[in-house]
Amino acid sequence: MNELVLFLRVAYAALLGAIIGFEREIHDKPAGLRTHTLVAMGAALFTVMSFSAFPGADPARVAANVVVGIGFIGAGTILQMGRSVQGITTAASIWLSAAVGLAAGAGYYILSGLTALLGLFILLARSWAHRLREG
Repeated sequence: MNELVLFLRVAYAALLGAIIGFEREIHDKPAGLRTHTLVAMGAALFTVMSFSAFPGADPARVAANVVVGIGFIGAGTILQMGRSVQGITTAASIWLSAAVGLAAGAGYYILSGLTALLGLFILLARSWAHRLREG
């Protein structure tokens, strides 16, 4: 696989991460557009590198370590304030961005794209529900 195809996979992952991060950004969450874009892009780059730079290596090991590593970043977005916990949805959306990046990096364009759109829909659904409730 040539480097242009690998780059396009990473760029596609960046676009999908931006789609997810856009919702976090417009709702002024601590991890927004840039964070989600970089997470998806980084996950995709790790994925394409695991396939192309290390022939014969097990790409599943890279994926497993991305999942674990991204958990630490997500944990950093969760804050406990008294009896309230904030940031869990942002942590989950970062985790989703990493998964979408892994899928895009592996060449699953439709799956990663539809998953990003579904994630955006789920994130926006809360805002829509609040608007409907308020009348």
